Amino acid sequence: MHIKSKRGEKLAKGSFAWFEKRRKTDALNLAQEQITKALDTVTLLHKAVQSASKGKKEEARGFIEKLSREEEEVDNLRRSAFKELTHVAVSVEFREDLMHLVKRLDVMADHVKDAARSIMVLLETSVPNEIWDVNLRVAEALVQSATALRSSIEKLGTDPVRAKEIAKEVNDIEGRIDKDYIETKKLFIKYTRQVDPGTLLILNNLLEFMEQAADMCADTADYIAILGSER
Repeated sequence: MHIKSKRGEKLAKGSFAWFEKRRKTDALNLAQEQITKALDTVTLLHKAVQSASKGKKEEARGFIEKLSREEEEVDNLRRSAFKELTHVAVSVEFREDLMHLVKRLDVMADHVKDAARSIMVLLETSVPNEIWDVNLRVAEALVQSATALRSSIEKLGTDPVRAKEIAKEVNDIEGRIDKDYIETKKLFIKYTRQVDPGTLLILNNLLEFMEQAADMCADTADYIAILGSER
């Protein structure tokens, strides 16, 4: 499938060498912040799944609410960055590259937000531990994917060869997620008589949204690999 432990700390402003090579502008700063926040939503999703799997409902709700605020900020930053990029003095190629990157990660954050909404609904019902466990495994792999993608972007300006190598790691992680995707579908069949259809539907939505987020990470990694080849 292809549209496509844990670091989670925010990057300091100015840490992307790809951006550092260019004169600092509001547009580039906004884009950098948008990319960072988009990747950070994945860590919050993992924390929400982890809390939900342990029955810590209020804690899970807190992470989901924070994630929702972060995703809204990602949207705002994308719009602001796109607006500023129409005025910034950079090459047409760099402007297009940056806009494509920002857009891809905005879509990824949308999928993460939708996954979090599914968890919010699932907090009101009973979910077998075995199903929570495999969803947690997918969320952990998604964090690894986002972390690798972050590293790949960081290396783009200073070591494009390494950026491409790390981008391949993102695709390898997506392959693991695809395997867990199939295993989770099998669990839905296993628990058909124990879990009501409505809950199974929301569980399926959760799985699909996480898989789509992983696919978008891999799609973005492919784009980074192309950019690395051009440098």
